[in-house]
Amino acid sequence: MIQHRSRATTLASLLVLLVLAVLSVLAVLPPTPVAADAPADEFSAERAFEHVEVIGAEVHPHGTPAADRVREYIVDELDAMGLDPEVTEATGLTGRLGGRAQAAGVQNVVATVEGTDSTGPIFLMAHYDSAEVSHGANDDGAGVSTLLESARAILAADAPRNDLVLVFTDAEESCLCGAEAFADSDPRAADGGIVLNFEARGSSGPAVMFETSPGNADLVAQYATVPYPVGSSLAVEVYRILPNDTDFSPFLDAGGFTGLNAAYIDGSAAYHAPQDQPETMNLASLQHHGSNTLALARALGDADAAALATPSAHDSTYFPLPGGVLAQYPGWLVWPLAVLALVAVGALGFTTARRTETGPGRLALGFGAALLPIVLTAVGAQLFWMLLVAIRPGYGEMLDPWHPWGFRIALLGLVAVIVTGWFVLLRRRLGAPALTFGALGWLAVLGVVLAAFTPGGSYLAALPALAGAVAGVVALLLTDSRGRTAAVAVGAAVAIVVLVPVVVLFFPALGLATGAAPALFAALLGLALVPVLADALPLARRAGGVLVGACGTVAVVALGAGFALDGFTAEKPEPTQLMYAMDADTGEAMWVSGEGSPSPWTSQFVDEQTEISEDFPAVHGEVWTGPAEAADLPAPTAEIVADETSGDERTLTLTVFPERTVRYVEAVAENVTAATIEGREVAVADGHLDISYAAPGDEGFELVVTVPAGEAFDVRLLGGGEGLESLPGFEPRPETVGVKGSHTSELVLVATSQTF
Repeated sequence: MIQHRSRATTLASLLVLLVLAVLSVLAVLPPTPVAADAPADEFSAERAFEHVEVIGAEVHPHGTPAADRVREYIVDELDAMGLDPEVTEATGLTGRLGGRAQAAGVQNVVATVEGTDSTGPIFLMAHYDSAEVSHGANDDGAGVSTLLESARAILAADAPRNDLVLVFTDAEESCLCGAEAFADSDPRAADGGIVLNFEARGSSGPAVMFETSPGNADLVAQYATVPYPVGSSLAVEVYRILPNDTDFSPFLDAGGFTGLNAAYIDGSAAYHAPQDQPETMNLASLQHHGSNTLALARALGDADAAALATPSAHDSTYFPLPGGVLAQYPGWLVWPLAVLALVAVGALGFTTARRTETGPGRLALGFGAALLPIVLTAVGAQLFWMLLVAIRPGYGEMLDPWHPWGFRIALLGLVAVIVTGWFVLLRRRLGAPALTFGALGWLAVLGVVLAAFTPGGSYLAALPALAGAVAGVVALLLTDSRGRTAAVAVGAAVAIVVLVPVVVLFFPALGLATGAAPALFAALLGLALVPVLADALPLARRAGGVLVGACGTVAVVALGAGFALDGFTAEKPEPTQLMYAMDADTGEAMWVSGEGSPSPWTSQFVDEQTEISEDFPAVHGEVWTGPAEAADLPAPTAEIVADETSGDERTLTLTVFPERTVRYVEAVAENVTAATIEGREVAVADGHLDISYAAPGDEGFELVVTVPAGEAFDVRLLGGGEGLESLPGFEPRPETVGVKGSHTSELVLVATSQTF
């Protein structure tokens, strides 16, 4: 009778843990879209999507007539709301992308919802330009439409206390220049403030708050009040390490600003690609973006903005919980909790040695053995991606396939095979208590390592280790089997609510191409659940074999489903990347591709790898090249406006003309002591100047350089434009072959050198 009750308790505990896992997944999924007939003061994805259909109707990179039309549409919509939009012109300058300085003449659209008694401005920001080959429906039609619909809803209710400044930036894709120009020279930004930036990197998934300014505790507390908070302090730590940038970056660089950055990031196959069109957008993702934006704008609109514009004394550790709750605690607790987890695991080891037949030697072996599933998971995840690319080479140019979930489940199945197989194989040799100690021990160790290097991520290992170890000690001290099972389940519950959301979020964030990271978190979850395996899995080898086999079956079936659902089609094609580069001085031309392994279509143009950055600095690293016929295309030219010598310095004022419609003109020179572009000072390091100007018109742009007196000035000018399909020798892509989302896709480079 006692055994029956224990089995019933075990089944009930497993059911509770399963339900908790499902609720943890649901906590990070976007909400149902709200219809267009919703009350006026609510955010409706259907209403916002009407803006997306206009914004994403054409490819509209910075400086194009299509971008002008999008800007005019934004102005008209703001006018219709009764706001007073202003188009501000300035020159933006950044030096963060590609190791070179980049500039652009920008036209930002700015409008203010005036507060009743403002304590400081709240800047709500999105960019209206698209990437070079993209319609930009998601990136960043999602952000623009979110701001327009949110502004309409705000104006339909009581006025906020603080000024809400809507900033629609230009030239984000080119160089973040619209945001930089606003932060640098717009009088509304002169005294700093709070910045909320809204982006999309893909076409679906939850809207994640993935970046904050340093000292984020107070702002995270405000974010926690939104209806669907999704974010992890680990994501902030990871993003700070990565070289990625958005319009949020210039504000952080400028100082005086605090803020939050949010985006939905799944469906990355459409990112910057021609397929980023309105029909690819998931309206649930847009609703998530908008519901949180509107709530956050209202919360900050009525808060003490001056206080929130000052960084907090510390960062918060935070993560989503079931029920739309954002758990948060101060950063100063990271180390105490990490150390406490180590102590708790030590207590578990001591209690295990006292209450079972497992001695210190076997505990040590269990700890060493528990490293095995961690290592095997990292290796297995990369081998898994290599298998996908070997079977379908086009995946090599993608962060994720078009339909990635079958493959993601297959990878999770592989992780489950590794963890359960490890436990089943070693349980009889080392014993479940030793494996439990080892599994929780590595979690505690990782909690300390993360506390040292990425504090915001320490909770992912420290909290499960702490809960699991305390639960394990309690279970060892209890004599009732039902109590032991319940204690183990409580410890596992903490691991589930902490780790399941980050596994779900990190798959789209990092993609299957770097699937080792989300797989590793899944393995950590598996280690945290070892006490459950020890309690629930019968010792008989047959039971263990059935469990491992079931996990393997899930992996194989999901892998097959992934391939069946994700073949390349005309609507979701294989991405390819091709460029053309010509030296106008020599007449030599080549096809260029940045693909890791050229596709069959690309291989007809390129046949060898080489380094061409000396002649074409914008193309970095080894690329594939092949001979091409010289095209009848003009190179940029420069003309002297003024040439003055004073003392040991010679200053030349040049006008640089693109000579054709281009994405940008780049100027590269050595032996330069100072430079300005359109009046903005350019940083020059060791005499090397590398500056590009995005979308110059027929009138060109002004470049002023200072060189030593008596020396010639040699400059290499490169114009990067469109027109790949009209070049001699170009072969159109087949129906199922598409263009990779990249700033260099379809780029036509023409270079020349001039001496003054």
